[in-house]
Amino acid sequence: MKTKIRELRKQNKLSQEELALAVGTTRQTITSIECEKYTASLVLAYKISKYFNLTIEDVFNFSDVEDI
Repeated sequence: MKTKIRELRKQNKLSQEELALAVGTTRQTITSIECEKYTASLVLAYKISKYFNLTIEDVFNFSDVEDI
């Protein structure tokens, strides 16, 4: 799943480690999400979005998700 996390981090001059600590995860998890190797849980997506004061849809691109 594509995200805007990398761009948001750079705009806010945050390292992966700083973001990880702020949202209660590891740097490796942030790296994996940015590289599209891992999809964030709903709780983590919520925490990341709230950290940047954005909606989940503003941070995560759901266009690849199939409709039911």
